[in-house]
Amino acid sequence: MNLEQLMKELEALGSEQTRKTYYRHGARDPLFGIRIGDLKKFVKVVKKDQDLGMALYNTDNHDAMYLAGLSINPKNMSKEQLQEWVEKAYWYMLSEYTVASVAAESPYALELAREWMQSDVETIATAGWSTYSNYLSIADDEELNLDEVGLLLREIGETIHHAPNRVRYTMNQFVICVGTYVKPLVEEAKDTAKRIGKVSVNMGDTACKVPLATSYIQKVEERSKVGVKKKTTRC
Repeated sequence: MNLEQLMKELEALGSEQTRKTYYRHGARDPLFGIRIGDLKKFVKVVKKDQDLGMALYNTDNHDAMYLAGLSINPKNMSKEQLQEWVEKAYWYMLSEYTVASVAAESPYALELAREWMQSDVETIATAGWSTYSNYLSIADDEELNLDEVGLLLREIGETIHHAPNRVRYTMNQFVICVGTYVKPLVEEAKDTAKRIGKVSVNMGDTACKVPLATSYIQKVEERSKVGVKKKTTRC
C-alpha cells in the first residue's frame, strides 16, 4: 500500500465527533479524526515499510503522524529524524505520546531526553520529560542512572509550580513513573509527590484532570505492582 492509498483509507475512518474532541484538546487541521483503536488496524501494514511510516509523519496530518508513531521501528531511527519529529509535534498528543514513546525505545533515549528537557519550546521540553519517563518504564533499574533520576526529582520538587503549563504536567508524570517503575527510588518519589502536592495545569476545554502523584503511587503499591516494567511504551 502506498501513501496515497493509505491516506484515503484513513480519511474514510474519520468522524466529526472525534475531530471536535481533538480540536478541544489542541489539535489543528489537517486531521481526519480517527479513534486510536481504528488507527491500530493499520499498524501491521505500515510496519512492513519504514519509509511509509516516515512519509505518514511528514504529512503533518495528526492521525497519520500518530499512526507513524505506533508503527515505526524506533531502533532504525536516527537522532536527526527524531529531532525532526519533535520539532513537528505541535501539540501534546504528538510530543508527549507519539514522539516521546518512539524516542524512549530508540538508541538515543536518554541523550535526547536530556537535550529536550532543557528546551525553551514547551512541546519539546514536554517531549523530553515524557521520553525519560517512558524510558524508566521499560529499562531495567540496573541500566538507570539513579543519581541523575534522584537529582531530577529534587529539581521537580523545587521548580514544578513555576514551570510552563504542560511541562508541569509531564514533571508530575515523571514523579509518578519513578514511584511506579523504579524500586530503589520509590521512597524518594513519594517524598517528592508529597512536596509538590496538587499540580495545577490548564487542560483547556476538556474534562481531563492532573493525577495526584501521592494517590497514584499509593494505588500502585496497594496492587503490588511497583517495579513491574512494561514491554513497550507505545499504545
